[in-house]
Amino acid sequence: MRGSFTYRNAIFILLLGVFTYFYGLDSRFAPKNGDEYPYMHIVRMTADAGAWLPLQSEMDGIKNTKPPLVFWEGIVSTGWGSDWTLFALRWPSVLYTFLTAFFLFLAVARYSGKKQTGLLAVLVWLSFFATYRYGRPFLTDPPEVFWLSLPFFALLYWGRAAFESKLLFPLLAGLCFGMALLSKSFAYIVPATFALGLFYWRWREWRIPKVLLQDLYKVILIAVLALGIFALWFVLDPFPEAVWKEFVLGENAGKFEARSSNYFLDLVRGGDSIWMLALTTLANAGLFTFVLISALIQVWRERRFLSLEEILLLLLVCAFFIVFSLPSQRSGRYLLPVMPALAALIAMYWDRLPWWGFRIALLLQLVVLAALAWVGGNLQLSNFLGQTGIWNYSFLHWSFMTFSLALVLLGIFSRERCKAIALAGCFLCYCALTSSLSPLEGSLGRYSQATIQELAGKDVWVPCDYRAKDEEYRLLLPGASLHGYLAKDANQIDLLSSTYPLLALQSPIGVDPKLCESCKIVGKRMEMRARHSEAEIQAILRGHIGEHLFVNEYLVATPATIALPLAGKDACR
Repeated sequence: MRGSFTYRNAIFILLLGVFTYFYGLDSRFAPKNGDEYPYMHIVRMTADAGAWLPLQSEMDGIKNTKPPLVFWEGIVSTGWGSDWTLFALRWPSVLYTFLTAFFLFLAVARYSGKKQTGLLAVLVWLSFFATYRYGRPFLTDPPEVFWLSLPFFALLYWGRAAFESKLLFPLLAGLCFGMALLSKSFAYIVPATFALGLFYWRWREWRIPKVLLQDLYKVILIAVLALGIFALWFVLDPFPEAVWKEFVLGENAGKFEARSSNYFLDLVRGGDSIWMLALTTLANAGLFTFVLISALIQVWRERRFLSLEEILLLLLVCAFFIVFSLPSQRSGRYLLPVMPALAALIAMYWDRLPWWGFRIALLLQLVVLAALAWVGGNLQLSNFLGQTGIWNYSFLHWSFMTFSLALVLLGIFSRERCKAIALAGCFLCYCALTSSLSPLEGSLGRYSQATIQELAGKDVWVPCDYRAKDEEYRLLLPGASLHGYLAKDANQIDLLSSTYPLLALQSPIGVDPKLCESCKIVGKRMEMRARHSEAEIQAILRGHIGEHLFVNEYLVATPATIALPLAGKDACR
């Protein structure tokens, strides 16, 4: 059951991991969550207003959707909106993710006595798909995970000194938790202090009287300090009643309402059940899901011989799982703060983990890489754009895909290298995904500079299938004044051209739009489609990929006139 993990492996995979997290950081197609668009909108509007508070938004009910800290960070990183790029918005998230990884390394290396184990815990956590998906985009998760994790890392690192600290550690922990609450939600004080209470309880050898006498005041002090920092939002915001209504009542209290039938039935069945919460938490590991399952099985088998630190890590996971099983809206995303703990457990048991979890990971990686290679080859060799060579990959891309496939195959058949290659394979898959979409990041998926300059300052209508989707178009058409219409109408050429004077409409690949005589095409690019019918999916599987996976988007000037502002609601709002 043993598998070697040398420092040579660690250094190579660490460099690969760092490259993976920065590669394609400014990509519109990076794995992310749709919340990024509304967050970008709030940052842009608040920066335009020229004041830190109140937060600004044109979206109904989505203004005080999250505490202000993450929006302030976006304002600073973009220079009050002057450097409006995805890279400028996202790099603080990567910094938070790497800081979390660094302190995870310090904690695990200290209590395990092996720097190699600490480094392995970092690499396993970074290899989780949820870390990659939520740890890079402009979202609240990276700062939340960092600030919530820091006190627990400190307890694991300093041990007795932190547990016995009467004032210093509680003050630092309260400050950290307060920053976490100011990043995500005051509700996180519940699982955080619950987990902290369990830590103290275990430290006192499960003796409740000792905890009550020696540690209860610490937990109370930490909670009060953290909530006090969060309350600064109400003190500083000129409209605290709006914060109470939109954030406290709408964003948090609403999560306890029954979503389908009633609260208790939702708890045990359906998409928001406690079982689904467990599955989605495991699925946060992505390609390493079965490795995580095998580690938990191994922990159960050795439950009588667990070290103090292993028990503390499990208590952290259990505390968050119990608390977040209570709201009617349950999601594995709420358990992101415990994924470093699960990665640490995998690292601790690495040499004792069975091969089957890693072999399943390698097989999944092989499927992903083979699928990306098949799709990429089909697109490059087909003439779905009217001629071959328009969708073109560099020699470096195909060299990378070949190397990745060969390495994963080596891992499947080599017991000695299986575990290390499975870990590296996660990062290779993420790089392959980004590289496979690279043609759309070039001229093929963007408007020309001449078109951008021509439309600067003009009103343009764009399709919206998600709130604040126009924020993506602001990256494609900087300087234009954008308005939204329903994305389902994007191919209704006659309707659109008779309604809007300047708009973006979409047409299937290989089908030129039939425009009115006085209509004029002022720009063109290619875009990936989001939704497909069953017939289109079957056609894609038969090899007709480009025709159904993409659409051509045209910027069209029409003779229509329209009075602004519009009476109805903007589709992007």
